[in-house]
Amino acid sequence: MSGRPPILEVATALVRSLQEHGHVAYFAGGCVRDRLLGIEPAEYDIATDAVPDKLKTLFPGSHLVGESFGVVLVRSRGHTFDIATFRSEGAYSDHRHPDEVTFCDAEEDSRRRDFTINGIFYDPIECTHIDYHGGRADLENRLLRSIGVARDRFEEDHLRMLRAVRFASRFGLVIDPETRDAIASNAGELKGVSRERIGNEIRRMAIEGDWAAAVQSMSELGLEEAVLGSATADADWIRCRHLQAASVAAAERHQASIAAWLLDRSRSGDGESLETAHLDEIGDRLVSSNNDRLRLADIIGIHGILEDSWGDLSVSSQKRLAVRHGFESATVLVEAVDSARAGRIRMRVQELSETGLQPEPLLGGHDLIQLGLKPGPHFSRMLDQVYDAQLEGRIGQRGEALELAGRLADEIDSES
Repeated sequence: MSGRPPILEVATALVRSLQEHGHVAYFAGGCVRDRLLGIEPAEYDIATDAVPDKLKTLFPGSHLVGESFGVVLVRSRGHTFDIATFRSEGAYSDHRHPDEVTFCDAEEDSRRRDFTINGIFYDPIECTHIDYHGGRADLENRLLRSIGVARDRFEEDHLRMLRAVRFASRFGLVIDPETRDAIASNAGELKGVSRERIGNEIRRMAIEGDWAAAVQSMSELGLEEAVLGSATADADWIRCRHLQAASVAAAERHQASIAAWLLDRSRSGDGESLETAHLDEIGDRLVSSNNDRLRLADIIGIHGILEDSWGDLSVSSQKRLAVRHGFESATVLVEAVDSARAGRIRMRVQELSETGLQPEPLLGGHDLIQLGLKPGPHFSRMLDQVYDAQLEGRIGQRGEALELAGRLADEIDSES
């Protein structure tokens, strides 16, 4: 069975085609960095001196996706590539997009990039690196350094300050002093960046690398308060084992990592609770979808129950809780600071599972209708009570469930 060829093979063929037509063309950006780190890139970006109109002629069917930036989308042999014309950029009035773009050569193009490790080009035909800013040496020395004047790079796009933390935590790099000072001096400017862009960066940070190290860096550099939108607890809490646990909660790693962060940072010296720290507002800053927001709230809410009242819950409530999204992640967070408690929770869930955590309900709404009941808000209440009895083992047959439903209906009639 034939499949599409390896992406490196196809990317190399595109570069070869450009060079054979008299153009300079290289791999650029993250794919070059990742290969130097021994990481197989998922995608390859290509930079060239060929202008967009020439690219569209050379690669029929390609599409211009960023006219002002000279970026053309090329599909070849089952893969998709961004091919960008070398460009220099003017001022960034909106701190995100350049006011003007001018096509240029590779060296000038490299100066607009954020960090030296992302400013390396690679010629796959000659098998040579083109490195104008010492990015290879910085990788070898595990150093993250801005290209040019660090303050200027962050003034162009304030989100780059968070990217610095993400790259450092993902690749185990140390942020160099000038870059650190520039971030610390401009940290407050991050508040002007949209929550969608911040949330996406935080998501990648949470799933790509050492989350605990990332949170510590954000705190030390003054970025944490800007991201959360409120003052945070004393820095000692950064080392809380909640964060270490969250980094391995793979099932819901993104939401669990953020939950761990919020649980950790809400513990201020005066005992301020997570609720008074405006969880909903903070969550909106960190996650972009309603589903992520719900998952985050579930993990934090379940965590609170497991810490405070798990042992007081009825059998049915424990079973209902154990099958909810977020239960396992919340248990992992409990385990991070109290392994004995987490062990008791897991043992209890194992005991409950012997009689079924989530059996098929014995009754549905249609059964209540057959009993002569009119549909209404009381239906869900009755079905919940019948299902609770089933979960607790007080009933186990359909006839018993119908009998209980009849008694509940009589109680409702007597109340009305």
